[in-house]
Amino acid sequence: MFAIVRTGGKQYRVAAGDKIVVEKLDGEAGSNVTLGDVLLAGEGSELKSVEGLTVSAEIIAQAKGEKVIVFKKRRRHNYRRKNGHRQQHTILKITAIGDSHADETAAA
Repeated sequence: MFAIVRTGGKQYRVAAGDKIVVEKLDGEAGSNVTLGDVLLAGEGSELKSVEGLTVSAEIIAQAKGEKVIVFKKRRRHNYRRKNGHRQQHTILKITAIGDSHADETAAA
């Protein structure tokens, strides 16, 4: 089963067991996160209803991305500015794609 989830303004296609790198989410390594903004879900070529569907994930690590250098220059004006930036990322491992209500009833 796969799902399309939205987090951090981007969309990701995920399946159980996948590892993805997303914009920084609150939490420490080892904690669980629920992604509730599911846009599409299906199995094979069949699409399923996304009403009440959630994606469970485990935080593997909080990391930083590659350094991006921002350099500005104006010719013949002695104007030079150099700046660097490293984006904060969270690495997630998708544990399950399923209905939150079904998980609660199975636990009971």
